[in-house]
Amino acid sequence: MMRLRRHRALRLALRARNGERRTATVTDRRMMRTALRLAQKAADEGEVPVGAVVYRGDGDDAEILAEAHNTREARRDPAGHAEITVIAAAAKRIGDWRLTECTLVVTLEPCIMCAGAIVNARLGRLVYGAHDPKAGAVASLYRLCEDQRLNHRITPIGGLMARHASAQLKAFFRERRRVRKQERQAERS
Repeated sequence: MMRLRRHRALRLALRARNGERRTATVTDRRMMRTALRLAQKAADEGEVPVGAVVYRGDGDDAEILAEAHNTREARRDPAGHAEITVIAAAAKRIGDWRLTECTLVVTLEPCIMCAGAIVNARLGRLVYGAHDPKAGAVASLYRLCEDQRLNHRITPIGGLMARHASAQLKAFFRERRRVRKQERQAERS
């Protein structure tokens, strides 16, 4: 069974290197719904609403290895991104830093730090929701996961449930601006 999984992961990696584009699966959609729930939990805790899930397998056999959401504010940790936390937890769970058989599903396009961790963890697949025009390192500003100079490449699948993920982020920042405006007005009074 393990050989079949490794063989499948290697086949997927070769397809990615050859420029073959893939589409999101039903399992990816289910995992994105979980990631969106985690993002909402982050927002409820005052964190930027980003949620992430690492899973392996497909369909009914899919196994969630780790779940996380942003924790930068609570932990006062600049590396407290959902992707970093979930990758570390998944690696710990399987006892290997190589996550070649795994898929990372995240609600927002990863930044440079997270894209680097994705490449270094040798993730088999990456699926993300909303694009990030200010800090996205997978498609918007850079294409780090597909950089030919690196020894591991991933063909990302972007835009899955992007409207919902984007709406979560916009609502969070709209509320944050409203609260800050009220605080400034109260200070002036």
